[in-house]
Amino acid sequence: MFFFGLVYVVEGIGQTGGIIAQPLSYYLKEVYAWTPVQVTAFLTVFNFPWIIKPVYGLISDFLPLFGYRRKTYLILANALAAGSYLLATQLAEPGQLLFTLLLTAYAMAVSSTLCGALLVENGQRFGTSGAFVNQQWLWFNVAAMGASLVGGQLVQFLSPASALHSAALIAGMAPVAVMLGTWYFVAEQRSSVNFSELRTALGGLRSALRTKGLWVVGFFLFLYYFSPGFNTPLYYHMTDTLHFPQGYIGLLGSIASAGSVVGALLYRWHLTEMTSKRLLQLSIVLGTLSTASFLLLFDEATAAVLNFCNGIAAMIALVATLTLAADYCPKRSEGFAFAVLMSVTNLASALSDNVGSFLYEHAFRSRLAPLIIVSAAFTAFAWVLIPLLRLGNKPHGSPVVQ
Repeated sequence: MFFFGLVYVVEGIGQTGGIIAQPLSYYLKEVYAWTPVQVTAFLTVFNFPWIIKPVYGLISDFLPLFGYRRKTYLILANALAAGSYLLATQLAEPGQLLFTLLLTAYAMAVSSTLCGALLVENGQRFGTSGAFVNQQWLWFNVAAMGASLVGGQLVQFLSPASALHSAALIAGMAPVAVMLGTWYFVAEQRSSVNFSELRTALGGLRSALRTKGLWVVGFFLFLYYFSPGFNTPLYYHMTDTLHFPQGYIGLLGSIASAGSVVGALLYRWHLTEMTSKRLLQLSIVLGTLSTASFLLLFDEATAAVLNFCNGIAAMIALVATLTLAADYCPKRSEGFAFAVLMSVTNLASALSDNVGSFLYEHAFRSRLAPLIIVSAAFTAFAWVLIPLLRLGNKPHGSPVVQ
């Protein structure tokens, strides 16, 4: 539990959506006068390492490095993240930043994948997948609270370039904690490549991929997460239309993360006994309402309330869907299978962000309200897809026998 919390504190700071997110968007907007579509397209590139997460899971599952399936890869990935962020402190051109920050995205995606594999292995062993998912994202959002606040203050008080480089420096120091934590806290038996076992495991993996249930879950997760996003349009709307200070926009990100922390605590204290079906239904209702509520955004006070409520809904949805994915992963290929399902959600999210920015700029003529309505409608549609999962009264967090 401590290790999962540590890794996701670093993820909350070090991902490209962490402390560097607002400084980077502001830098591209102010220095290069990029539009929402251009900024979203630039940021989408950083989603690619998360879409191919199954590759890291597969390599880690079957090809130990220096005798370890997880430990060595975790240390090397976080070393790459730290070095790449430090390099980014010296760069200014978008092309150079794209390449360097892409390396950090690969490193963070590898680290997340391997931590996910450890989660599934131990979660299925102890029947605690939901508790582990909740622990990870609770601390991710605790870190994101601080990262959003600091990122906003950097933009508020420094030049665009200085804010960007300062954020990269802070992000570069965080992965060192995972390197040390992995060395001291991950108890993993040494293993070697066993080609006979590899052939057996690959055969089991092929059988798992032919399992209808796994594909149905992947299909559901894709449609669940594909609702036209409005994160970048909302940033432009708050900056150019509502004229919010950049420091306050950073504070709003922190408030949203605080809502996610509350959502994690609500799950831990009140929702763990719900069935998978009921928790998914609750997450869809809350997601639809919280998305539609952004129609009421008109000043700083309403922005704070809406971001807090949206954080609660987002956290409950995250725990519901990630635990569902973990419950369907086959034995001995946990890293690969969980990464496949997470890649589905990452692909859907990346597509939704680009579709949302395109609609905002070209179809809705920079009006946010129509985009909010469309996004809320897509979220509500996920309700009719739940029967496809045939969950019955399956307890939340219990592995599915396939």
